[in-house]
Amino acid sequence: MARNPRRNRDDRQDSDIVDKLVSINRVAKVVKGGRRFGFAAMVVVGDQKGRVGFGSGKAREVPEAIRKGTEKAKRNMVRVPLREGRTLHHDVKGRYGAGKVVLRAAPPGTGIIAGGPMRAIFETLGVQDVVAKSVGTQNPHNMIKATFDALQNLQSPRMVAARRSRKVGDIVGRREEEKVGA
Repeated sequence: MARNPRRNRDDRQDSDIVDKLVSINRVAKVVKGGRRFGFAAMVVVGDQKGRVGFGSGKAREVPEAIRKGTEKAKRNMVRVPLREGRTLHHDVKGRYGAGKVVLRAAPPGTGIIAGGPMRAIFETLGVQDVVAKSVGTQNPHNMIKATFDALQNLQSPRMVAARRSRKVGDIVGRREEEKVGA
């Protein structure tokens, strides 16, 4: 019996993925016999090595909504460049609707200083040191989308060097000179 290689690869990929439930929203529809409840779940998934995604699922039961959100999040994963595998390369701002976030790189030992939904993103992403602030809204959907907007605007020195046709040392060397001058 032939095995499906695609399914094996997906199983292996799923084994190291961490998922976190960010929020559950219960909505009620009033019908003739009473109320019908539905649930919407917001889920963040990541491999703790620089890939992260989010998704929302809706269903009549909570577990089904979480499962749908997790599947959608796995499909929408993005790669984020990290410095030394522990923090961001530079400070960045993100925006979605009324949600505005500021993400700042932090020195070793700082930890994850971020609120609710942003904390879940950084934990699943694998970031250990970051300072983040949400300005504007506390809506988890908008906070997550604003955070992803900021993360997609991140650029590693390698990406900047390739765009400018320079060497990575020319780009990163400036960071070291600024520390000496300060």
